[in-house]
Amino acid sequence: MTTMELLAQARGAKGAMALADSEQKNRALLAMADALERRQGDILAANAQDLEAARGTISEVMLDRLALSPQRIAGMAQGIREVAALPDPVGKVLARVERPNGLVIEKTAVPMGVIAIIYESRPNVTSDAAALALKAGSACVLRGGKEAHRSAAAITAALKEGLAEAGLPREALQLVEDTTRASSRELMTAAGYVDLLIPRGGAGLIRACVEQATVPVIETGTGICHIYVDGAADLDMALDIVENAKCSRPSVCNAAEVCLVDRACAPAFLPRLKERLADGRAAKGEPPVELRLDLAAAALIPGTPAGEADFDTEFLDYILAVKVVDGVEEAVAHIARHSTHHSDCIITGDEGTARRFLAGVDSAAVYWNASTRFTDGGEFGLGCEMGISTQKLHARGPMGLQELCTYQYRIRGTGQIR
Repeated sequence: MTTMELLAQARGAKGAMALADSEQKNRALLAMADALERRQGDILAANAQDLEAARGTISEVMLDRLALSPQRIAGMAQGIREVAALPDPVGKVLARVERPNGLVIEKTAVPMGVIAIIYESRPNVTSDAAALALKAGSACVLRGGKEAHRSAAAITAALKEGLAEAGLPREALQLVEDTTRASSRELMTAAGYVDLLIPRGGAGLIRACVEQATVPVIETGTGICHIYVDGAADLDMALDIVENAKCSRPSVCNAAEVCLVDRACAPAFLPRLKERLADGRAAKGEPPVELRLDLAAAALIPGTPAGEADFDTEFLDYILAVKVVDGVEEAVAHIARHSTHHSDCIITGDEGTARRFLAGVDSAAVYWNASTRFTDGGEFGLGCEMGISTQKLHARGPMGLQELCTYQYRIRGTGQIR
C-alpha cells in the first residue's frame, strides 16, 4: 500500500478515535499490551532478522538500541499499560470564563487528528508512540527506519489486533511500508492528511523535517547534553552522576556528551574522572570511555586531544568531550554556543551558583545534582513519551498525552447575539 493510501485510511479513522471514550481507549490499550506479549515469538524472530541484517553496518552501541528481548518487550507492554492508567486528556477543560452576557466559554483539550512520527532504529518507539497517540484520541502513522522495519511491522501487527478487539478501527494505526527518503518527504508535505509531524532521530532527520515540512512539526532534539562540575561540587557525587549520564546507555539522547570542569577543582577531579570512566571500567571488563580533552584538561590527564567538532557532536558512544572552564559564567556561555537545548546539569553544593546556572541555561531540562538520564516521559511521570521537544512553542521537554492534544473553545449560550 502506498504512503498516501495509508494516510487516507488514517484520516478516515480519526473521527472514530476522536469519539472513542476513555473506557474504550483504555480497553484497546490493554488489549494491545496483551497482544505484544502474546506475539513475543513473532516479534523476536523479526528482530533477529533485523539484527542480522544490521550487524557490521552499525556500531555495537546502535545494535543494542535495535535489539529486543523478552524483558524489553515486557517493558514495552508495561509502558502501554501505564498509559492506559493515566487520565484521559481529551475533553479536559483547561480554562473556563463566564462572560457578563451569560456566555460560558470553555477552553477544552481535543485530539490533534492524525499524528505522524518519523523515527529511526528503536523498535520500542513503535509501541510508545502508538499508545500515546491513540490514548490522546488521534490516529497514528509510523514511519520507522529500515534497520528496524521487520521489528516494527511485527509490533504493529500485534497492536492492531488489540485495537480491533476493543472495536476501534485498525486503520487508526498505520506503519509506512516504504523506508526510502521518499516516504519521509511525503509525510512532511501531506497537508490535509497529517495534523502533526514528530521526527525522532539524528540531526539530519530533524533538520530535514524543520526545513522541508509543510505540515506542523514539533522539533525533537539531538542531545548534546552537558554536565558542569563546579568548584563547590561533591566530587564523589560528580563521578557517580557523570558515569551514569555517560555510560548507563550512551546511545540515547539524554546521555551526557560534554563534561565542563571548573578550573578550581580540575586538578583534583580530572585524574579521578579518568580512573573512573577509562581505567576503572576497562579493568572491570566494561567499555572504557574515550576522553577528548581541551588543552587545559590535557595538561592534567592523558587522553585524546579534542578537535573543533568534538564539542558539537552527539557521539552516542563511549566518548566524552572534556573542557576546563573558569566558573559558572564560562560554563553557561559555552553551553549557549554549543547547546542543542535538550538537557544540561550542574553539580555544586552552592545554591547561588546553581540558581545562576538554572536561570542562564536555555534548555528543555536543566538539572542540579542529578543525572541528565532522567529526561524521559516515564521518569517524569508522564508514562512513555513521544519524544523530547527542544523547541519552545506548544511543547517542550518530554511529550506526553497533554502535549499531543490541541484545544478548541467551546461556547455555550442561551440565545445571545452581538
